[in-house]
Amino acid sequence: MDSNDKRSQQSWLGTFSNAIAGILVALKSEKNMRFHFFCSILVVLVSYYISITKTEWIIILFAIAGMFALELVNTAIERVVDLVTQEYHPLAKQAKDMAAGAVLVYTVLSVVIGLLIFLPYIQKL
Repeated sequence: MDSNDKRSQQSWLGTFSNAIAGILVALKSEKNMRFHFFCSILVVLVSYYISITKTEWIIILFAIAGMFALELVNTAIERVVDLVTQEYHPLAKQAKDMAAGAVLVYTVLSVVIGLLIFLPYIQKL
């Protein structure tokens, strides 16, 4: 039985467990993932403290989840590139740089979203 057969027979709970394991590996091994995690905790705490609206909560949660998703994809791309070649190759560098660029674009968007949501509350204080 090859690995594809094993995965197709794996239970839903097993695939869910694999996904959680992937997230935990990224949190343990990737400093940027840990940075985003701690920033997310801070944003959630501040959001709760200042009582943002339901719509603002939805936007904040999408920004947080999107950042985690992109960080996971970026990490996966980096790992696959490293698996394929340990030697320097310009295309490998481009693939890694582009994946990191996607994270940067979303990070800037998330910061802008945060400023748009939180600045009016801060100004009221």
